Amino acid sequence: MPQFPPATRLLLILNVLVFLLQQTAGGDRVLVDFALWPLGPRHYERIGYDIVGIGFEPWQLVTYSFLHGNFMHIAFNMLALWMFGSPVENVLGWRRYLIYYLVCVLGAAIAQLATVALFPPGDFYSTVGASGGVFGLLIAFAVFYPRAKIMALFFPVPIPAPIAVVLYVALEFIFGVTGTQSSVAHFAHLGGALVGFALIQYWRRRRYGSGAR
Repeated sequence: MPQFPPATRLLLILNVLVFLLQQTAGGDRVLVDFALWPLGPRHYERIGYDIVGIGFEPWQLVTYSFLHGNFMHIAFNMLALWMFGSPVENVLGWRRYLIYYLVCVLGAAIAQLATVALFPPGDFYSTVGASGGVFGLLIAFAVFYPRAKIMALFFPVPIPAPIAVVLYVALEFIFGVTGTQSSVAHFAHLGGALVGFALIQYWRRRRYGSGAR
């Protein structure tokens, strides 16, 4: 079973603490300030006794990933973070692992903002959750542990990690294009996976390129 290396442990603790903060009386204000909101004009809503402006701020590109919609949302993401983040951190080391995770989170956020800008939804809504970073970890796990087998939710038989991850990514793409599970940010997940894969390839090229000189 995976252990709890330091960066994975830190991310788990931060996510749980922020989720607990969301459950307090000020939870709505946390979403207003730190969820990922679409680009464009601010919207004004009543929060408690105040009328507040809701809109995009630069820090939301990272902070949204520490917020979650409900208990099942955070439970699933934290289970995946523990299962796949721990072995990936063992390969990368905690510093590079944190860089990798945050880059995946940023990639997911940018993909989501682009999707909303290109295909405006009917309502104004926020994006929350660590899933973009988690999809990046899935990609890294499949790259670093190609002989490992994992149990896919839709196919309860252990299958090689690369095949399982490709199936997950393909399903996310299909769901995103068809509008299935419209409340899920499928293209954010794809953005996290794509950026994660690109970063791994970049690090590998630098490593082998520097070794050849």
